[in-house]
Amino acid sequence: MKGSIKILLADDHVVVRAGTRQLIERSPDITVVGEASDGVEAIQLAADLQPDVVVMDVRMPGVSGVEATRQIKEKYPDMAVLVLTAHDDDEYVFALLQAGANGYLLKTAEADELVKAIRTVNSGQLALAPMVAGKVVSQFTSGNALPDVLSNIQHDYGGLTEREMDILRLVGKGLTNKEIGRSLYISDRTVQAHLSNIFSKLNVSSRTEAVMYAVRQGWIAAK
Repeated sequence: MKGSIKILLADDHVVVRAGTRQLIERSPDITVVGEASDGVEAIQLAADLQPDVVVMDVRMPGVSGVEATRQIKEKYPDMAVLVLTAHDDDEYVFALLQAGANGYLLKTAEADELVKAIRTVNSGQLALAPMVAGKVVSQFTSGNALPDVLSNIQHDYGGLTEREMDILRLVGKGLTNKEIGRSLYISDRTVQAHLSNIFSKLNVSSRTEAVMYAVRQGWIAAK
């Protein structure tokens, strides 16, 4: 279909590939152009078919999803890789993000979440499952370095002012409203007012959601 998002599925389970294909092809703007049963085949088909998005499993025979992602992103940096896996271990999450994956979703995700993630990574943005985003936030607030992919996104702060971004950065560091107020020489009530504006602009309802959103967008990066 002209104008559709071309997908390559990479998973060593035939039934999983068939089920995923059936789910995502319900959307008229998505077309599966190929299927790979292991990492080697994924790398080869990525070269042959030039898909827009590779939906990649982690654990596959021979070449793993991590190595396949690394090789694909090295050769085709504009080709998006969306990880779809049952594994949310830290070692996999950060290895894949460091390899250049544009998104990380769990196989427990609903069909509409998967479709949304495909469209998100195809548009050049990062798509992370909430649990994975939580790991990224934890990594950031602990002061550890984040994968480069998290800061390689254009910074358009969603209408937030510089003051609101200052507050969001401090929230990301784990500071309380009182501590933020002291740091910026404003009252607790003013901090809360800014947070309310941030929540409204980002369409979130909590400090954690706001920070996760900022991390997903690449607004907050480790020093």
